[in-house]
Amino acid sequence: MAFEGASKIWLNGRLIPWEEATIHVCSHVVHYGSSVFEGARAYRTKKGAAVFRLREHMERLLHSAKIYRMLPSYGLEELEQAVLETIRANGLEECYIRPIVYRGFGSLGVNPTNCPIDTAIAVWKWGAYLGDEALNDGVDVCVSTWNRVAPNTFPAMAKAGGNYLNSQLVNMEARDRGFVEGIALGPNGLISEGSGENLFVVWRGRVLTPPLSASILPGITRDTVITLLREMGFTVEEQMIPREMLYVADEVFFTGSAAEVTPIRSVDRIPVGKGTRGEVTRAVQEKYFQVVRGEDPDHEDWLTYVYN
Repeated sequence: MAFEGASKIWLNGRLIPWEEATIHVCSHVVHYGSSVFEGARAYRTKKGAAVFRLREHMERLLHSAKIYRMLPSYGLEELEQAVLETIRANGLEECYIRPIVYRGFGSLGVNPTNCPIDTAIAVWKWGAYLGDEALNDGVDVCVSTWNRVAPNTFPAMAKAGGNYLNSQLVNMEARDRGFVEGIALGPNGLISEGSGENLFVVWRGRVLTPPLSASILPGITRDTVITLLREMGFTVEEQMIPREMLYVADEVFFTGSAAEVTPIRSVDRIPVGKGTRGEVTRAVQEKYFQVVRGEDPDHEDWLTYVYN
């Protein structure tokens, strides 16, 4: 995806020009990956721009920061307002949102406690994460040779910058092999997630997704899709999933704030189902976009309007 940027970034309580949002090369985060972040989206609705599940994203940001002992100087409501302020300052109706808390310039040993904790929020225009055609046509993926982290190594429930070194390896390997994305196995050899997406499998009338114990991020879109599927009458089960189920599943799809709901049409060059977007995927995808675009009054509480 091309990166356009925007005009303003929120940094430690004030809006500054995009090009001035820089850090020192000896900042702790540069050398040790000491950051936690979020990825959210604002969508255009009939009532104007609305951030989808803003509170849940800011809660997860603070939870990640708590795990890494780097809580920012801003509380939940302050961060929510800062996100809205940043979108308004950039005049956007739709955008991707990237809040980040990181260890700045102070000292350069592994121990981060003498480094300041900085907080920033960036927003920019960003289309379909896995490509413009992916939402309809699906994507071709592979099972990566890289596994997700084992329990008690890195905290998988934290959305931390350092954790995404693993994700980079998964994604780069997939791209080098001619695929759009990779699927990582957990330390037990069972399905975990994509490099930046949660995973769902449709199998014999049930929808399956790996549990939190499978070394996955507790995705907010994942939670949304589980809720919507159950409301639509589907049976959803969180359970361990063997690799081979990907090859014989009726449908497989990714979820994530960036990926939204993206069908997977093949795994390791083996077609999933008919090799096209399946009916369950289509149904929940359509429902998801109705919700995020403010067309479903039952989930209006998931939207925070920017300009009201």
